[in-house]
Amino acid sequence: MTVEKVEKPVRISHRGAATRSALLVAASHVFRTVGFDRAGVSEVVAHAGASVGSLYHHFGGKADLYIALYEEFQQRQQERTHQAAALARAAGETDPARLMNRSARAYLEGCIEERELTWLFFSGDSPPGFEATMRTRLREWTDRNVALYRKADEPVDEALLLIVSGSISLAVSEVVRREDVTAARALADQVVDTLGRLTPPR
Repeated sequence: MTVEKVEKPVRISHRGAATRSALLVAASHVFRTVGFDRAGVSEVVAHAGASVGSLYHHFGGKADLYIALYEEFQQRQQERTHQAAALARAAGETDPARLMNRSARAYLEGCIEERELTWLFFSGDSPPGFEATMRTRLREWTDRNVALYRKADEPVDEALLLIVSGSISLAVSEVVRREDVTAARALADQVVDTLGRLTPPR
């Protein structure tokens, strides 16, 4: 009889978690200040008050730092959109198109609130292959919207949902360019209002 080896979950100590967090905060600052391509690992660890060894203990290098920043940003965005949809449902909203638009507006608002970091991801100054990661996340967002329609027993127009998803991606790059927050929010409102005029076939 063979005994299968059971992998134990990796636990990060409080100190290790604090170091990892400090490295991400430092990476965010350095990447936003000098750009990803020009940033050096030495700058990141100096800003974090950490060592090069600790960086490579938690991350494979600066590309991994960048991806980790993006994944954490996407997690915050997911929480924002889920909360927006939940609040709309609690207020009695059941139409999936309007729920999707509420989520889209929450996504844009998150980009405005974190516009320097958002701009980093949309500037093109990124690790090789990052655009493919962004496309994957966009597709996942579209898939969640498809599931929303199916759950509501609504006809699914996937072409429409792709258009909406693509529009949001383009809107993000324009919204975060606005230096004035009021102007950025006005543009986000206009985008969502326009998307609201697109309705799936009943």
